[in-house]
Amino acid sequence: MTSGGNGVIGLVVNPVAGLGGSVGLKGSDGADVQRAALAKGAEPRAGRRAAQAVATLLARRPGARLVTVAGAMGEDSARAAAVPYELAPSGVQDDDVSTAADTRAAVAALAGVDLLLFAGGDGTARDVLDAVRELGGQAPPVLGIPAGVKVYSGCFALSPATAGFVAADFLARPDSVEAEVVDLDEERYRRGLVSPRLYGSLRVPAGRAALSGRKAGSSDAAPATVEGIAREVAARLRPGARYVLGPGATTAAVGRELGLATTLLGVDVVEARAGGGADLVAADVTEGELFELVRGRETVIVLSVIGGQGFVLGRGNQQVSPRVLDEVLGDGSGDRLVVLATQQKLAGLGGRPLLADSGDQELDRKLAGHVRVITGYRESTIYRICAASEEFYG
Repeated sequence: MTSGGNGVIGLVVNPVAGLGGSVGLKGSDGADVQRAALAKGAEPRAGRRAAQAVATLLARRPGARLVTVAGAMGEDSARAAAVPYELAPSGVQDDDVSTAADTRAAVAALAGVDLLLFAGGDGTARDVLDAVRELGGQAPPVLGIPAGVKVYSGCFALSPATAGFVAADFLARPDSVEAEVVDLDEERYRRGLVSPRLYGSLRVPAGRAALSGRKAGSSDAAPATVEGIAREVAARLRPGARYVLGPGATTAAVGRELGLATTLLGVDVVEARAGGGADLVAADVTEGELFELVRGRETVIVLSVIGGQGFVLGRGNQQVSPRVLDEVLGDGSGDRLVVLATQQKLAGLGGRPLLADSGDQELDRKLAGHVRVITGYRESTIYRICAASEEFYG
């Protein structure tokens, strides 16, 4: 494939990536999980995020050629972005369901491009790596458009728009580096056993600052530090207010401090009692359930930071959707958004901001500014937060 000097970008979309996030299924791997997600009212989002990436790419580099495969695995996103595209024959079925084999076939069909964009999560990255290994030395560099429930691997851009910017810049300066692909057993993950392992690496455009980086675990945090954060949250509860506790070990510690059976990886809602303490309103809620529980109520959203990456919104907590955020935060976050992180986790960011990737760029921009981060008992700091789509290419 030749481009007359402007470059050729390939696009592969896993249309079911991220399907289980908003309905609390902690992933989207497997046909049974995908059917369950759809039955719970989940809406596919990978195609929309891919469209955002290619629209940004072509706006920045209009001479680039976009080549993709038929249907929901690419063509639909190119149409939605209203950009010119070409189709490569791949043998992939033109429907809304894809398999790992379909992803591998699509990658093989686009092996001649200068850079391959793929929309999905860690499972999709694993399938892309399998295809790259099959191609041997004939595979192009790749870049992930984050669209999964979890994005632990380091081969993804910070946001769909950032993926478009990085791809455009790569065509002008085609330097690449290795980035890690993480494998995560979703069945174990749903049982609260987070055990990612290194699956391999992919060549990605150079420019680490615009990539999400591999997730860093929280195991180095002293238990006393996490317990101190939990005590501080409990001490700040306002009687009658509802508190949305996002996923993570730090927020789970809040549940333990309150004596409640909250979940490690789900989103839970508790309500503070007048005499102290709190009651569990609902555990492991879907986005729809969460919206109904916070509508018209005084609510505070309590979220933890993903270590190494800095994400507060958009990674594993898709239940806290744009409409939920709008309902709770109104015109500004104020004291209705509280972030939890140990001092070690903040230090690990090296001064980089916290990131929001809710799926609504305008809402993410409204959140930009500063947010209170509780770092221990009677300890907190004010830390910068910004829209993931704008931190490096605003």
